[in-house]
Amino acid sequence: MITCEIRGEKLTVTDAIRNHIESRVAKLERYFTDVPDAHAHVNIKTYNNKTAKVEITIPMKRLTLRAEEKHDDLYAAVDLIIDKLERQIRKHKTKINRKFREKNEEPYYFGAPDVNGEAGASTEENNDDSFDIVKNKTINLKPMDSEEAILQMNMLGHDFFVFNDRYTEGTSIVYKRNDGKYGLIETEI
Repeated sequence: MITCEIRGEKLTVTDAIRNHIESRVAKLERYFTDVPDAHAHVNIKTYNNKTAKVEITIPMKRLTLRAEEKHDDLYAAVDLIIDKLERQIRKHKTKINRKFREKNEEPYYFGAPDVNGEAGASTEENNDDSFDIVKNKTINLKPMDSEEAILQMNMLGHDFFVFNDRYTEGTSIVYKRNDGKYGLIETEI
């Protein structure tokens, strides 16, 4: 069973909001033959312009589902997120089932119900989910700080840039976020 842990920022989570989220998240259980014991972490944040940002993260044993959506209507945002999560599950399920079908084995816990509610429905809707590497590039990691890496990234017109951090001497990545700001990923050894 997937239980919901709902947290609101600048918003009181009412029973109506809680019931809507729990009922929509419960619909994800139909994609599993054995429903995993999982906790859905739901964060709801409202902004001054009344836009709601909803994030749902569901960590599981072999898969972490995560989606976020901004919308003027909180309920519509939840519905859009559930649609995204369903697509993620179907895509992952198709990949897993295809891999096990090639080996003539049983998949570990995916078995989506078909229209009649029986497990084992076919989800061959998209054969484009293979991970084909179309370009291989070798780079020389130069020591620099994060500001210089951001400048290099912007000059190249990329959304991310890998570099050797001159202060930590580790490999780091700067990236452009959806909000126009920058993020930094640092590695640990």
